[in-house]
Amino acid sequence: MSSPLLTRRAMAAAAAIALAVLTGCSSGSKDDSGGWVAQPNYQGNNDPQPQLPNPGIPAPSMPGGSQPAPAPNGSAASPGRSTPATDPSVVASKLDQPTGLVVLPDGTALVGERRTGKIFRVQPVAGRPAVLVQTVAGVDGTGDGGLLDLALSRTFDQDGLVYAYVTTATDNRVLHFALGSVPSTVIGGIPKGRTGNSGRIAFDATGALLTGTGDAGRPALAASATSLAGKILRTNDIGQPLADNPSPTSRVYARGLRSVDGLCVDPKSGVRIAISATAGSGASRTPDEVNIVKAGVDYGWPRPSNLSVGAAKTLPSTTPGGGGCATGNGQLTIATSAGKSLAVASISAKGVIGAFAPAAKGTYGRLRTAVAGPDGALWLTTRNRDGHGKPTAEDDRVIRITSSSDSGSPIV
Repeated sequence: MSSPLLTRRAMAAAAAIALAVLTGCSSGSKDDSGGWVAQPNYQGNNDPQPQLPNPGIPAPSMPGGSQPAPAPNGSAASPGRSTPATDPSVVASKLDQPTGLVVLPDGTALVGERRTGKIFRVQPVAGRPAVLVQTVAGVDGTGDGGLLDLALSRTFDQDGLVYAYVTTATDNRVLHFALGSVPSTVIGGIPKGRTGNSGRIAFDATGALLTGTGDAGRPALAASATSLAGKILRTNDIGQPLADNPSPTSRVYARGLRSVDGLCVDPKSGVRIAISATAGSGASRTPDEVNIVKAGVDYGWPRPSNLSVGAAKTLPSTTPGGGGCATGNGQLTIATSAGKSLAVASISAKGVIGAFAPAAKGTYGRLRTAVAGPDGALWLTTRNRDGHGKPTAEDDRVIRITSSSDSGSPIV
């Protein structure tokens, strides 16, 4: 986007379209699955951790007039990033490549910076500070690795556990931790490379933990039946394979994926969706795949994808660079980076995906993550400071769009 400030008309239009996204036409190496084991240059975070703050500011109003629940262990925390009030949909700014995002039961969100491993608590309204609540030590943010995704335990209200997909000095792995505590390993030994370290996590309708992994820059690993790279893994919440997996002793549920840049589960149909972004360039460029995750499927990488078995859809060439996805109210929304827009399609009660159309094109630049909050709000993150965008002074940003946003003329 060419200016750090949006006109009120542009903001209103963007809010109306992004709201329609949720409410319109219908989210290598040997495996180490034990407890946390310190790796070279990747030590458990033994420093005192900041706690969830008890903000000295009025709590934001939530849908229905309720208030966010008080933060546990309220205490002073490290100062957060400042938030401008110029665009009411921008709820945090000046972050370092925010990628992982999960919405808490009280309506606030945890947002993780890819390169730093810092996790901020972001309020659901503009003008409030984003406050540092945890730093995951030992995150390797070089290349395309780092803190890549966040998810909440299915029993978060009881155990307070946050799950994270991270790159370390030696591997990619899934961790879990209560905020302020030292992380423990859930799944370790996922191959790491200079590139190909994409990773997303989500719990499906059965309560299984899904972990999407990249090919670590070695396509042959994606085709391998034994490597954890280029796969969809399916486990219980402590990383053990499930008895109804294709092999009951293996975490591997599906294979043949170059990357998993988005992973979401439709709450109505239960359909699990994995987004794999474009590979190559020019004539050799492969399309962005929107894959329905099914047991035992080989999605074809590094061989050409078989659309009758693998990808349910491909994104249009006008919205390339698919990333995080969100579902809800019969809608599938995908954040795109190169497309600088949302790609929006209907999804039926049986999980059939319709044709994609762009929304909010160019409004916020390159988009990376899309998450549907339990209240119907759509949360987005930008990736304008990844070396390929044209950042404004406020990048990178977290955006939240709700039904209470000002209405305006539709963009599409």
